[in-house]
Amino acid sequence: MIYIYRLANLLFRLRIPTLPWILKIINRVLFSVSLPPSVQVGKNVTFGYQGLGIVVHKNARLGSNIIISPNVVIGGKGKGQPGAPVIEDGVVIGAGACVLGPIRIGRGAVIGANSVVLTNVAPHTTVVGIPAREIGQKAN
Repeated sequence: MIYIYRLANLLFRLRIPTLPWILKIINRVLFSVSLPPSVQVGKNVTFGYQGLGIVVHKNARLGSNIIISPNVVIGGKGKGQPGAPVIEDGVVIGAGACVLGPIRIGRGAVIGANSVVLTNVAPHTTVVGIPAREIGQKAN
């Protein structure tokens, strides 16, 4: 799954038309993941169960060493509200969580399962709930 994405991203950066989006569709059919070639993904990003049910906004940026569980949505808030999430390094996102809008998730943060994150999350903070609220902060 990640190898198909990496190839699609390379072709996208080389401005090769159509082929990156065909690879995105192949990823969608084979792995049930929507990971557009325009997304910036760092190193050692783990998509739980090969990306099952994960949807990522085309303008999102994902840092390195992130764990994304199944059925996670990293997207915008809808038409008329531009922007997409920026996920910094070392973040863990629990199953079924939604990270929505032009927000930043700080380094080392933990997003609880089924949480809906609509605001920025400070580094090394754990958030849970709908809407997500801080429940703890870990030492750097």
